[in-house]
Amino acid sequence: MRRSSKLPSDPNQRAAEIVRLSVEEPEQTESVTEYLASIGRKGGLKGGKARAKRLPAGKRKAIARKAAKARWSKKPV
Repeated sequence: MRRSSKLPSDPNQRAAEIVRLSVEEPEQTESVTEYLASIGRKGGLKGGKARAKRLPAGKRKAIARKAAKARWSKKPV
C-alpha cells in the first residue's frame, strides 16, 4: 500500500491513522480511469463540430487558411 504522506508522529494519531488505512476500501482506479476516458472521448467527438457551428464563416475561413499555410510551409524531412 502506498502512502501519500508520512504517518503522524503522535502515537495516538498514528494508531488512529493505521486503523483508518487498514479498514478503508481499496481504490478502484480502473473504473475511474475508464469513466474519465469515456467522458474525454465524448467531448472530443463533438468538440470540433460544435466549435465550427458556433464560429462565423469568415473566422472559420481564416482558421483554415492559417492551418493550410502552416501545413504547406513545412519542409520535407
